[in-house]
Amino acid sequence: MDFTRILANVVGELFAPVTAAYAIAAIGLNVHFGLTGLLNMGQAGFMLIGAYGFAITTLAGHSALMGLLVGLAASTLFALLLGMPTLRLRGDYLAIVTIAAAEIVRLIGRSTSMTWLTGGNAGIAGDGFKNPFHATCLLPQGNTTILWWTYSNCYSNSWWLRIVAWVLVGLFCLLVWRLMRSPWGRVLKGIREDEDAVRSLGKSVYSYKMQSLVLGGALGAIGGIIFVLPQAVQADSMGRPTTFFVWTLLLLGGAATVFGPVLGSMLLWAALMLIKSVMREVIPSTVLRTEQIEAFSFVAVGVTLMLLIIFRPQGILGDKKELAINVR
Repeated sequence: MDFTRILANVVGELFAPVTAAYAIAAIGLNVHFGLTGLLNMGQAGFMLIGAYGFAITTLAGHSALMGLLVGLAASTLFALLLGMPTLRLRGDYLAIVTIAAAEIVRLIGRSTSMTWLTGGNAGIAGDGFKNPFHATCLLPQGNTTILWWTYSNCYSNSWWLRIVAWVLVGLFCLLVWRLMRSPWGRVLKGIREDEDAVRSLGKSVYSYKMQSLVLGGALGAIGGIIFVLPQAVQADSMGRPTTFFVWTLLLLGGAATVFGPVLGSMLLWAALMLIKSVMREVIPSTVLRTEQIEAFSFVAVGVTLMLLIIFRPQGILGDKKELAINVR
């Protein structure tokens, strides 16, 4: 068994763009659930809308900044349209509505009638929409090797993308840390614990929930943009499993914590890579094919989520007194 290669793969997942993208999406979900108590099961919808907004805008010849702004505007509009009729729902009713909304976004994106805009089932190839982001690269052209990892400095799955992604993760962790200690954040925590009590104090619970939905959705959209920059925009790549992965890593690290989503994302994707790498080395292809090993790793994710909810609902960094799974 090549332990060096396995270790390189596992550690490489810790700072991969996909890991950062899921961490950002989970930070947004943490605003929804950890701070406000909203059971949003449609975070993948916000991610997909952000990715489509960025890709369509940059393909039209605009800058990466303009693509980011359009993605954020689209996610804000989606949050408003989703929140206006649903934010008075509680618990599992809100979960059902949000997961249905995310599915609507995915099905519209992959429909043949939207091929002219979203690429339909084929999606949007990465060669076109990535160029404005590549143009922002401050690193010299070429490849760079650091220890076991060699990546392009500026193109596709690059060092530049990793730097930008993890700087954003740090900034959003700082944002959540500040919000948790602000009067606005304390109102959200009050809504999470007892929204009737907050309403009795004269606060507009509906307004605060809407603000939380918009902010968390915007973070999800940015996570979706980071997610597609190393690859392409394809609707099915951000379907229901994406939302469940985001929930798993949030609960793993600890909801209502600052670094829980980041720790959960790093542990989840490193563990998946470890499982796949070891199984490929020790299990012959005549017993389990590559795609079967991939499926088994996802089964492990589902079992992990169930065990977390049963035995440690507050996660690794969470405080049980602060938050546990409690659907009203």
